[in-house]
Amino acid sequence: MFLVERESIETKIAAFCTRNDIPLAALRWEPIPFSGEWGIATSFFQAAADEARAGKGKGAVPQRAQEIAEQIASQIGEIPGIRRREAVKGYLNLYFDAAEYTRRVVDTVLEAGASFGSGTPKGERVMVEYANINTHHSVHIGHARNLILGEALARIAQFAGFDTVRASYPGDIGLSVITVLWAYNKFHRGQEPQGIHERGQWLAKIYVDAVRLLEPQENETARQKAQREAYEAERRELYRKWDAGDPEVRALWLETREWSMDELRDILRSLAIKIDVWFFESDVDKDAKRIAEELVQRGIADDERPQGGAVIVKIDEKLGLTKEKYRTNVILRADGTSLYLTKDLALARVKFEEFHVDRSIYVVDVRQSLHLQQAFAILRLMGFPQAEKCFHLGYGFVSLPEGAVSARRGHVILMKDVIEEAERRSLAAMGKRTPDMPEETRRQVARQIGLGALVYAMLSVDNNKDTVFDIEAALSFEGHTGPYIQNAHVRATSILKKAGGQVPQQADFSYPQNGNEVQLIDLMSRFPALVEQAAAEYRPLVIASYAYDLANAFHSFYHASPVLQAESEQVRSARLRLVAAAKQVLANALALLGITAPEVM
Repeated sequence: MFLVERESIETKIAAFCTRNDIPLAALRWEPIPFSGEWGIATSFFQAAADEARAGKGKGAVPQRAQEIAEQIASQIGEIPGIRRREAVKGYLNLYFDAAEYTRRVVDTVLEAGASFGSGTPKGERVMVEYANINTHHSVHIGHARNLILGEALARIAQFAGFDTVRASYPGDIGLSVITVLWAYNKFHRGQEPQGIHERGQWLAKIYVDAVRLLEPQENETARQKAQREAYEAERRELYRKWDAGDPEVRALWLETREWSMDELRDILRSLAIKIDVWFFESDVDKDAKRIAEELVQRGIADDERPQGGAVIVKIDEKLGLTKEKYRTNVILRADGTSLYLTKDLALARVKFEEFHVDRSIYVVDVRQSLHLQQAFAILRLMGFPQAEKCFHLGYGFVSLPEGAVSARRGHVILMKDVIEEAERRSLAAMGKRTPDMPEETRRQVARQIGLGALVYAMLSVDNNKDTVFDIEAALSFEGHTGPYIQNAHVRATSILKKAGGQVPQQADFSYPQNGNEVQLIDLMSRFPALVEQAAAEYRPLVIASYAYDLANAFHSFYHASPVLQAESEQVRSARLRLVAAAKQVLANALALLGITAPEVM
């Protein structure tokens, strides 16, 4: 809104500062809280401070900032659409005609539709890496935050104008995978169920049972110990065969890996997530070892293998840091095997050189923070400029009201079960609210509500904090929940349906708007800037919080501001357009979170 006018003002300000030798940084405009009129403001404190640093100061910075603001306010001339301007405490305040501002906000939303809030192309490619779930396990509620957070960030980045690539990096090698292969081969071969989810869940159960067999038990007898050690020797031998490329072991590994991937892909489909590129940990293992040797040749890594040690990178020393920050890290063990860090370096090189990624976002739990910071630091030492735009979007753990999640101990709630339970509860609640709704429609909407509840529960908490997933609380139609936001969209739809489904082509907003209308207009006008903020800060919480605020404002408007029975035809037409605009922005915000905006509930 008022973009053309703002650009005209910025051009005039820049010309004034050039003529008067005033250093001018990029102007940042902020909305002025509504007090009978709408406005935006920008500060000249930075210009005054830059002037002082350059030795051109003309008094204290606050006084000089006010002086600059006053001079600009008096000399920029008349701007169509701007009702008045003033200089206050170093700020230039510009005020719009209230009716014109409201009309433009509403018209812009309705004209842009589903693209309202989207940004212009940024000319940068972003790769969001998430859904990094280890194979030979099952997808459980502890994985939900990773999947949902990564998808929301990818949607926001794409909507903001970044060329966005969704990538997944499943861990398909390592001792836990070999543990499943060993147990399957020894005890369960040919017993696997045929269903996609049944097979994945069965592999997870095999893993839990195998861990119990391989771990020392309390009051273990000599016979039990000998049996356990024999099992361990078999597992290690299977690992050796896998590492040597034994055809039979590799074929079994790939077959069982696909069982896990079938389950993961089905879960992703249910969440409307489409991964663009799959990287597997096994794919980068050989490249990781080559990179370690390359870093030795380039003097970035130190080879201590001749002394019985490993290949290490003294990161702080190589970066010239005097205080410990990144420490020293092993990138190749003495036996020649690589580590997670080495593989991350190899994967980053693929991202940068083959996929031409400018920004790489890693959606990984907070425990990996130091590990990823070390990887980014080594990438800088390797000379990759993209290393400066690598970002770790960490997140806390998901637990249940009854306690923590542990795949190793089998203390998990499966993702498929959570989705089905949410749908079942939604369906039960809808049976009382919508007895006349066709069964097929009711089931479809129940699924939308259930998934919306799950998704919003994961996104409405700061990603750095742990969260407890309580399905009953998440499904509530009151408070900070997905169904509460979805219900605002439904209420807006209902009003428009009762109006015959026709939205007036235009409206006159020159009447005294009440506080609920003002709040809606204010929030809608902020949406594009918040999309940019969420993308720049990699924070889906910005949009999650916004969606709730907008829904809350609409619910308040719904209860206090008659639309179909408004006091005049002018107000009725204006409020119908306002409702249509609010509905559209709610749908746009929910779409960025990966939540469907239902028409009925």
